Amino acid sequence: MENRRKKGAKYEERAAEYLEGLGWRILERNYRCRTGEIDLIAADGQTLVFVEVKYRRSDTYGSPAEAVDGRKQRTICRVADHYRMCHGVLEGQACRFDVISVQGEELSLLQDAFPYQ
Repeated sequence: MENRRKKGAKYEERAAEYLEGLGWRILERNYRCRTGEIDLIAADGQTLVFVEVKYRRSDTYGSPAEAVDGRKQRTICRVADHYRMCHGVLEGQACRFDVISVQGEELSLLQDAFPYQ
């Protein structure tokens, strides 16, 4: 049986390829700091996008996007703050938070999935 980390890496790679196919530039994969981790950081034109990739085999326990609850959203925002500070991202830089849901083999992008908190 494939372990969770390998499976996650596989779907994150698929998500990155999907975003590159849309013309996005992947800046970071699995960006980590003390606060937590962001799966992908990308540039969509001039917008800096922090992307959480969530996989579910089925919707028995809800959609993958529903798994990105308030607690996870706050963690992602704190990690995004760390990234912006460490990389000198200017205050006025457009940023957004997206979720890529992978259910079975189907992948979908939810742009502006949640606001900064």
